[in-house]
Amino acid sequence: MALTKSELEVLYKGEEELKVKERLLLILRVEGDGAVPSRVAEEELHRSRPWASYWLDRYLKEGVEGLKDKPRSGRPSKIPADLALAIRRELVESNQGWRTEQVAEMIARRGGVEYHFTHIYRLLHKWGLKQKVPKKIHVNTASKEEKEDFKKRQGRFWSTSRKGTPL
Repeated sequence: MALTKSELEVLYKGEEELKVKERLLLILRVEGDGAVPSRVAEEELHRSRPWASYWLDRYLKEGVEGLKDKPRSGRPSKIPADLALAIRRELVESNQGWRTEQVAEMIARRGGVEYHFTHIYRLLHKWGLKQKVPKKIHVNTASKEEKEDFKKRQGRFWSTSRKGTPL
């Protein structure tokens, strides 16, 4: 069922997801204003012609719901969600920094899964943690003892990056 221009405008103004809003604008300009799809895509939205054709086709087949991204399955995690949540909670609640190797050992010990350090890095970012490394201003102001102590502790540490990240 085709929507009127005013209905499309109401949907556009009420949409919060940016990708869907952009697609609604394409539909609004083409269906509501009668604009040429390739011109709207290239000149107004800075998108390609195939992009416009794809979303117009989805709209015509599925309606407004077709403009939303479909869920993607992806590969399931090797560690159970409850274990991942428990490990993340422990990392966030502790006041110390964690090295990537320490997190990998914790996951291997508790979950029986060995991840490569690059995947641990991705997991930590996904969990809202970021690397904590010294800034140049801190290095210059640190005492010789503090610098030597830091050099002895090999590796980088992780800490929480966002306040209020839900556990």
